[in-house]
Amino acid sequence: MTILTNKGDIRKIRESGKVIREVFSRIRKSMREGVSTAALDREVEDIIRACGAEPAFKGYKGYPGSICASVNEVVVHGIPSDDVIFKEGDIAGIDVGVKKGGYFADAARTFIIGKASDEANRLVEVARQCLSEGIRQAVAGNRVSDISNAVQVCAQGAGFEEVRTFVGHGIGKHLHESPEVPNWGEKGKGPVLKEGLVLAIEPMINCGSRNVRIMPDGWTAVTVDGKLSAHFENTIIVGRKKAEIIT
Repeated sequence: MTILTNKGDIRKIRESGKVIREVFSRIRKSMREGVSTAALDREVEDIIRACGAEPAFKGYKGYPGSICASVNEVVVHGIPSDDVIFKEGDIAGIDVGVKKGGYFADAARTFIIGKASDEANRLVEVARQCLSEGIRQAVAGNRVSDISNAVQVCAQGAGFEEVRTFVGHGIGKHLHESPEVPNWGEKGKGPVLKEGLVLAIEPMINCGSRNVRIMPDGWTAVTVDGKLSAHFENTIIVGRKKAEIIT
């Protein structure tokens, strides 16, 4: 586990989170019909580097992009491409990782392009709520599975399914650290959460089956039934009474 033990550590990881907040603030105008995911990728990399940081995903285990751009039935890890162009009614999960000052932060948002179906709008809103419910459980003394259970209950209560192939994770001096943070599970299981622990909580919520398949590129994960998926993520610091959201 990564536990922040001094103000210097906390300051550095907040700086990485600040860059991600800047990215999402500035790309909103680009989340529109006619923009390619490759163009968005270039824009995000420029923003990150202008902030004195590095795109954490680029080159990670051979990944070619600075963002993951996952449109409609793509759950996660969609590779940016000039051939993938946003169109009216799409939903697009944009996942961004940043490294600054030796510390990482990681976050994702799902955007709606123009006007989408009622189902798409509801899915995106429920996925956002799942993230909020999970973060609410990220307090000292709770256990990892209290986060997991909150996400599962929120998703299934709305008639959707939580993805189980991928999980949230610890984060800090490395992009992915222990503990894993699944989006399902019974309450009261797993490691006890300690104040200062840094987690990336990331519900991936599907309209249909929770199952996914990996495309031949080895990265892109899509729903097995072709139905929509939404993804939200924040890097948080476990607190005594409530979590601090740094992205």
